[in-house]
Amino acid sequence: MIRLTVLYNLPPETDEEELLAWRLGEHQESNMSMPGVIASSFYRIYGTWTGDPPPYRFMTTVDWPDRESFGRGFFDPHVQAKLRDDVQRIRDAVFLISEELARGSVSESRE
Repeated sequence: MIRLTVLYNLPPETDEEELLAWRLGEHQESNMSMPGVIASSFYRIYGTWTGDPPPYRFMTTVDWPDRESFGRGFFDPHVQAKLRDDVQRIRDAVFLISEELARGSVSESRE
């Protein structure tokens, strides 16, 4: 599985409730409609393990089953054009692309 993780903050002038309405509605639908996407999640970051303020306020993850489908979906010219517009709503964005090497679950480990 390939996962795109985006960590970001909002510009100071942004109305957070307005952004959340867009992010949880139109943008979530847009993420899920990218070719090959199998899941997309959105998070509000509330802390760090050290108790320090988190460097990012929000996190989005989007999953594809493999590198080929990720490449076709994420790098599609229409997706990239929309991304260039959408990224104007946020700041300090970090885009990480990762490949899953192992997965476990609590139910598996307790059997």
